[in-house]
Amino acid sequence: MQYFNERAERMSKDEKHALQSERLKKVVKLAFDSCKPYRAKMDAAGVTPDDIKSIDDIVKLPFTTKQDMRDNYPFGMFSAPMDDIVRIHASSGTTGKLTVAGSTQHDLDDWTEAVARGMVSAGVTKKSVVHVAYGYGLFTGGLGAHDGATLIGAAVVPASAGNTARQLMLIKDFKADTLCCTPSYAVYLADEFKKAGIPVSDLSLKQGFFGAEPWSEEMRVKIEEGLGLKAHDIYGLSEISGPGVACECSYQAGPHVQDDLFYPEIIDPNTLERVPDGERGELVFTTINKTGMPLIRYRTRDICSIISEPCKCGRTTVRLGRITGRTDDMLIIRGVNVFPSQIESVLIKDKRISPHYHITIDRINNLDVMMIEVELQRDIAFDEIQAIEAMQKKLTADIASAIGVSAKVKLVQCGTVPRSEGKAVFVTDNRKI
Repeated sequence: MQYFNERAERMSKDEKHALQSERLKKVVKLAFDSCKPYRAKMDAAGVTPDDIKSIDDIVKLPFTTKQDMRDNYPFGMFSAPMDDIVRIHASSGTTGKLTVAGSTQHDLDDWTEAVARGMVSAGVTKKSVVHVAYGYGLFTGGLGAHDGATLIGAAVVPASAGNTARQLMLIKDFKADTLCCTPSYAVYLADEFKKAGIPVSDLSLKQGFFGAEPWSEEMRVKIEEGLGLKAHDIYGLSEISGPGVACECSYQAGPHVQDDLFYPEIIDPNTLERVPDGERGELVFTTINKTGMPLIRYRTRDICSIISEPCKCGRTTVRLGRITGRTDDMLIIRGVNVFPSQIESVLIKDKRISPHYHITIDRINNLDVMMIEVELQRDIAFDEIQAIEAMQKKLTADIASAIGVSAKVKLVQCGTVPRSEGKAVFVTDNRKI
C-alpha cells in the first residue's frame, strides 16, 4: 500500500487526539484574537480560548454558517492580514454575494498535501497522467486537483471544464490514466465517447476522482462501466479548502478525512447536538491547522455519517459515509422530505435509463406537483408507445415507494435533458414558497 505521508495517515488514536487538541487550542486562540466575528460569537456563547483544553471541548464552541461569511463579505472572516493571504477563492451564493475564502501559503501547502494523500491512496503515482476537467478559477476544483497531482510528480493536463470534443481527444491521445471532474460530467464524457465510437478499450483510464455534487453508488457503476476506471469519491468545499478534505482510497469504502487538518463532527440539524458515530446527520468541520481563514464548527449542510472502523488500507483516519444530499437541497413535497439522490438511485437501477434527468416542481391549485424528465438510453426505441408507457408506470410506482410521495415520470429521447459541463442542475422549483 502506498502512502504520501504515512505518519499522518497511520497515526495512533492517542497521537491523533493529542495533535488535534494542540491544534484546536491554537486555532481557537488565533480566531479569537484576530477575527472580530469569532470574538463576538465566542463572547456571546460565554466561551474563551482558555476553556478549550482538548479536542473534546470543541462542543463548547459556537457553530459557523455560510451566513456568517456573507455577513462579513468580503474579508471579514480572515484571521491573517492581507499581506499574508496568497490565494482567494469564492463560491457563488443565492444572495448574489460570493462566499469568500482566503489562504496563506501554509494553508495552500496543507491543502495540496491533502489532495496528494488522497490521490496516492487510490493509485496515482509520479508516472500518472492526470486529466483535470474541473473548472479553474474561483472554483477550487481545478487548482486543487492540479496542485495535488503536481506535488506527487504526475503529469497534469489542465483541461478545465468545457469543450467536450477536445476533452475526448486529450484523454485518448495523451493516454490519461486519471480523470478529475464532477460525476455528472464523467457520465456525460462516457456518453460522448460512446457516441463518437471510441470504445473503453481505446482509453488508458485507471482511476478517477469525482466530487462537487452528491452522487450515488449506482452512479459510480455507470461511470466505471462507461469509462473503464475505478471511480473514487473526493470531498471538499471552498470554505474549508477545496477538494481533498476527504478522498476514497483504492478500497472505495468511504472518503478518508485528513483529520489531522480537518476535524469532522456529525450533528442533528434540528437539535444541533452531536450524534453517535455511524448515525447520519449534518457534517460539521473545523479547520484545525489553517491560518488565513480558519473556520470553527462550520456547518456544511451535507448529510452523511462518520465511519470509525479501520479501513483495509491501513489508514487510521476516519471516513465519511456516502453523502446523500444537503439539508438546504432537501425538497419538501406535500410535507415529505425528499432528496434528489433518492430519485436518482431509483432511476439509475433501470439499464434502459440514461443517468440524465431533471426534476421540476410546481404548485397547482395549492398542491405540489413534481415532474421528472428522464432520458432513455441511446439504443432504446422511443416509438414503442406501449413499452414506454409501461416503463413510465413502473418508474412512477418505484419512485413513489422510495420517497413516499407521487411524481409524474416523463421519458424523453436521449439528448433531451440539458447537459452541464460543471455542476449539474437537477432541480427547478417553480413554487413561490
